[in-house]
Amino acid sequence: MTLDVARFFRACNPSRTLFVGNPEDRQYYIDFSPVRGSNIIRELGRTILLSADEPNCQLFTGHIGCGKSTELLRLKTELEEKGFHVVYVESDEDLDIADVDVSDILLAIARQVSASLETAQIPMQPGYFVNLFNEIGSFLKTPIDLGFEAELSVGIGKLTAKTKDSPELRSKLRQYLEPRTNGILDAINQELLEPARKKLQRMGKQGLVVIIDNLDRVDSSRKASGRTQSEYLFVDRGEQLRKLRCHLVYTVPIPLIFSSELGPLTNRFGVKPKVLPMVPVQSSDGSKYPQGIALLRQMVLARAFPNLSEAERLERVLEVFDSPETLDRLCRVSGGHVRNLLVLLYSCLQQDDPPLSRSCLESVIKGYRDDLVLSVTHNQWELLQQIRQEKTLGEEPAYQNLLRSLFVYEYRDNQKRWFDVNPALAEAKELQP
Repeated sequence: MTLDVARFFRACNPSRTLFVGNPEDRQYYIDFSPVRGSNIIRELGRTILLSADEPNCQLFTGHIGCGKSTELLRLKTELEEKGFHVVYVESDEDLDIADVDVSDILLAIARQVSASLETAQIPMQPGYFVNLFNEIGSFLKTPIDLGFEAELSVGIGKLTAKTKDSPELRSKLRQYLEPRTNGILDAINQELLEPARKKLQRMGKQGLVVIIDNLDRVDSSRKASGRTQSEYLFVDRGEQLRKLRCHLVYTVPIPLIFSSELGPLTNRFGVKPKVLPMVPVQSSDGSKYPQGIALLRQMVLARAFPNLSEAERLERVLEVFDSPETLDRLCRVSGGHVRNLLVLLYSCLQQDDPPLSRSCLESVIKGYRDDLVLSVTHNQWELLQQIRQEKTLGEEPAYQNLLRSLFVYEYRDNQKRWFDVNPALAEAKELQP
């Protein structure tokens, strides 16, 4: 079997999220939990299983692009195999991530849950929302033809489609919805989630799970109160978000975890957030971390030769790279950030056919590093130098910005947790001794 370059190219697309329930995608999936310090997806799933009929709310975070969506889709598949009805909510389908309020999130969840139930032939009778839609139409005085909708998802879909791209209309809608947030929350529970759970159980299902992904991407801008958008949503208003009567998993922005808001956040939700760290490419002391590199190699080679065993893939590495060292260089410079690894690989494949040369890879790395360097401020260089030496992170917003900008990565293993500078950025002359 020769290397199918076109299929390899498509499999390396960094914008593609693997859905483990799909047999083709399952071939590309690599389980990194042995080197990430814990099996977080197992912990999330076990919590849901052991909670039985008692709804619980869990928080999940990590760097953008580190593989959270892939892992959450794996959780969805595993829970469905155990008899749960699982709704995977891609929040940015309905929300403007730069400007989000609690009522927006509740309506997005209600729309996607109702759509999933309708697909499963489980119709709901959301009387409260029919009246709400009619009132909203009158209040906004806009040509939004909501009308009477038998399907809740259609009604909410029409509303969010009109408001998502219009800040003015969205602001007016929030003025109307904000004082009614608790009523909307009660209606979602009483007219949607609780009846759905009962119907699902009569069908032999274990229960209802809602996974709300992509809320970790909410903008870091500050509200008029001075609070960041993530602090406002998950700390100040977290009590409302957790009250939905089903099993919930929310993604939250990683800077919250490394700030003084961690305690209040944990208190609001009654659970400590679970963090998906980078795949370690070296230990905190700078020594090699062969287990992490080995799994990253397989992540690349599985996309080239999905039908072969791990050993067989390694035997054919020279069909993909000019040397094993070139593959290892790619793995190390990615810092264990799986999407960045694919971004670099994809860029190489855009330039040349396999076997990819070391010179091609180094050219791509230089371009990536140059882009990073242009984004770093003078004060940030000082912080980066400190983090590189001490492997720790402070709580100040300046450190949180380094995480959000992917200048700094978090790592964990079975012994400890540490931070380090993005390896591509660490090679910049500004950080050399």
